[in-house]
Amino acid sequence: SKQTMLSSSRAALVAAAAKLPRLVTRYGYCTTAAGERQQQKPLSPKITTHPTRNDRAKDPRWKDIDMTRAADEADVVIVGGGPAGLSAACRLAQLNAEKGTEMRIVVLEKASSVGAHIMSGACLDPKGLVELFPDWQERGAPLHTPVTGDKFYMLTEKRAIPLPLLPGMPMHNHGNYIVRLGNVVAWLGEQAESLGVEVYPGVAAAEVLYTEDGSAVKGVATNDVGIAKDGSPKDSFERGMEFHCKQLIIAEGTHGHLAKHLINRYDLRAGREPQTYGIGFKELWELSEDRWRPGYVEHGVGWPLDSGTYGGYFIYHLNEGSPLAAVGFVVGLDYSNPYLSPFHEFQQFKHHPHVAAALTGGKRIGYGARALNEGGVQSLPKLTFPGGCLVGCTAGMINVPKVKGTHNAMKSGSLAAEAVHEAIGSGEIEPATYEEALRNSWVYKELHSVRNIRPSFHLLNGRLGMFGGMAYTGAVWYFTRGREPWTFSHGGTDHEKLLPAKDCKPKDYPKPDNVLSFDLLSSVALTSTNHDHDQPPHLTLYDDSVPGQVNLSVYDGPEQRFCPAGVYEYVELDDGSKRLQINAQNCIHCKTCDIKDPTQNINWVTPQGGEGPAYNGM
Repeated sequence: SKQTMLSSSRAALVAAAAKLPRLVTRYGYCTTAAGERQQQKPLSPKITTHPTRNDRAKDPRWKDIDMTRAADEADVVIVGGGPAGLSAACRLAQLNAEKGTEMRIVVLEKASSVGAHIMSGACLDPKGLVELFPDWQERGAPLHTPVTGDKFYMLTEKRAIPLPLLPGMPMHNHGNYIVRLGNVVAWLGEQAESLGVEVYPGVAAAEVLYTEDGSAVKGVATNDVGIAKDGSPKDSFERGMEFHCKQLIIAEGTHGHLAKHLINRYDLRAGREPQTYGIGFKELWELSEDRWRPGYVEHGVGWPLDSGTYGGYFIYHLNEGSPLAAVGFVVGLDYSNPYLSPFHEFQQFKHHPHVAAALTGGKRIGYGARALNEGGVQSLPKLTFPGGCLVGCTAGMINVPKVKGTHNAMKSGSLAAEAVHEAIGSGEIEPATYEEALRNSWVYKELHSVRNIRPSFHLLNGRLGMFGGMAYTGAVWYFTRGREPWTFSHGGTDHEKLLPAKDCKPKDYPKPDNVLSFDLLSSVALTSTNHDHDQPPHLTLYDDSVPGQVNLSVYDGPEQRFCPAGVYEYVELDDGSKRLQINAQNCIHCKTCDIKDPTQNINWVTPQGGEGPAYNGM
């Protein structure tokens, strides 16, 4: 059974880990378990040189470097300029005007421009936008394509079987808009600045700062720049800057690295289900005019994914002057076969006769990928901590069966802003009213009503797979609307569900034809991703020896398949062994590696501000 194989997987991991030498390498020395420092040959070639994994105070190359940081003060600092963060900023500015307060609001966004790291379908429920800006049309919000048609299909290898979409079902899209979310976010940034918010793109928050006694958050620090790839200071080295604040709002998006730290420090997942994720791909296509249907929305499930792998697709036809369509594919990261490549599943999907008919004669002009929260309401962490809160996809606000989260993210940002404004006014350290406000809002009601649809995929130990989930939705949810008295579990974390390679069948994917399907590197080129090559890789490892001794030997190096950007590859050394090579310059900041790595040895941290993908209205 799958459960037996999972137990075998964990046993294999423990056995492999037990064989690792109990040594920690630091600057050419090894420290034994007894604390003795010995100069020895490193256990494996050094991969991780990032300062978060190497203590610069013990590195002689940093001895004479000035490590003091300049500091600035604000009332509220928001990390992340996406839908949730900018909605929070706008609502705070509105409250300033409504209540006569003068709070300074600062948004730090790591992308080179606001919206450049945004990648989504997107079919937008305008509810959150309407509440924030009732006059959004007069303000020129870029919502140009109301939904005019809606279809849902089950794909077999050769056929597309239409399934009914009844009013009230999560995927019914009447009243929604097809948008290029990056453009919507750029517009939100303009609204925030017009209201007096300070928005700083190209500035990456890298570290959470705490009060002197460690009892509360007091702000963030941006990352240092001018560090060479080997971890040494360059002549251009500059220390990061501190932003101190009364309240910190974390709006980094899915699996943000500061949120990960805060969740662990304050145990915000205590008593909650672990988060589960998917990886979403999107390509922007310029269609043949005769195949373009502005306002048309299509979703579906099935081929090429097997019934044991959660996922689905979308096709959205935009109406923005040229015949554009967004074509996307999502794979749940709780899959078990380490040979599965989500990217290649997506490329293969486009060769289905039904999909190929829509794309033939068109041209691919954009590509992107990102991780998605799929855990729902049972995976929401505690949303507040001393000195701040979590909003949007940082917390996990996506309604998975509805395939939407932006409206929930915006509303959560607005509610957080109101709680933060109240906390500052009353001198409270923790914006405690935020969580209660969210629980009393339509966001929580919506997420609670669909809480069992995604985990129903695991019914009967996953033996029914996608069919079990669809049967549950049709037979139970449609009649109960979430009022059933039970809540399903997700059955553990995504990384725990990966099986050893010996228990799985390798997958052979067809070669791309460069018409409908494409190779990985030409796809990454469309993201306009850029990183300074001479900096420590921001994909860090807790232990450089684990990839070769566990990931490769037990799981056949799954990171080279689950990464959608070709960051990870195993290269052969002169002695015939293999080592992991990290091509950090390819990283499109999706966070999949940090989520799916079976040993949880990869820790994604932010690179220099302004780097990463430069999506154009994705």
